[in-house]
Amino acid sequence: MVRIASSQPRKQRKIRYNAPIHLRGAFLHTMLSPELREKHGHRRVRVVTGDTVKVLRGEHTGTIGVVDGIDLKRLTIQVHGVTVKKADGTEVARPVDPSKVMITKLNFNDPKRQERIGVKE
Repeated sequence: MVRIASSQPRKQRKIRYNAPIHLRGAFLHTMLSPELREKHGHRRVRVVTGDTVKVLRGEHTGTIGVVDGIDLKRLTIQVHGVTVKKADGTEVARPVDPSKVMITKLNFNDPKRQERIGVKE
């Protein structure tokens, strides 16, 4: 996890905006549901495409959906079912900050992720 030492918001924003790619992943960590916390012994993990999440804040509070994509440049995620209607009537995905969601089901298609989280089968 990246530790931002400054208490000044301008410096905190600058660190996030200018962070190198290998540190940006730390900003994509999100909390696990209480059941997953107890089962895996982790409080938070990095969100990946295919995880099922529940939106906790904003207009779409309570929406449960699968993560469709991750934007490393803007440090946001796209959740299936979280959309906004444009002026012409088309619906587009609304970006969600990872700190505003909770993972309810993990995607274990990647064996390295299983190893990292410590899945025992």
